[in-house]
Amino acid sequence: MFLHRIKILTLAGFTIWIDISWLILAALLIWTLALGEFPRTVPNLSAATYWWMGFAGTIGLFISIILHELSHALIARRYDMPIAGITLFIFGGVAELNKEPSSAKAEFLMAIGGPIASMVLGTILLLIAAASEKTVSPAAFGVLDYLGGLNWILALFNLIPAFPLDGGRVLRAGLWGWMNDFGRATRIAAGSGASSSALP
Repeated sequence: MFLHRIKILTLAGFTIWIDISWLILAALLIWTLALGEFPRTVPNLSAATYWWMGFAGTIGLFISIILHELSHALIARRYDMPIAGITLFIFGGVAELNKEPSSAKAEFLMAIGGPIASMVLGTILLLIAAASEKTVSPAAFGVLDYLGGLNWILALFNLIPAFPLDGGRVLRAGLWGWMNDFGRATRIAAGSGASSSALP
């Protein structure tokens, strides 16, 4: 699946990889934040400050995605679902599951773990930003506020009921538990993903 990836660290027993495509995303994000997002939301700072903010925002996204995927991986391990590793690539990140979940409960908890982690992290960052707005630099506030909102966007996007997004897996888990038919639940969840991708 990933042909050009680099091992960067091992965390909680899981190998973390970066696919070369993620570096393209990171460069684009730094550029967009430094020249567009942060000058708009935190005006009147120097160009160098905006570039450092762009870099910090991108590193923050990197950490946020790892924590999101690590939540999936930790729950998967709790339910004896081997995870080959976590890879960041141009579309985000993925915890590489080696086998299908053993029960609807295991799938539901594994799938919902990532979005919940992102919601918790996003809320913490937004609260810190709000509490420290008057005491930290405008640049620091801007990055904290951006990352807080971004984690909520990450969580809500992943909850779209389109398989194999987390929301699609949550849907499959619900259908599986209701119908007691993994194959049929998979077909319906996969069909929901195709329908969602067809929307304008």
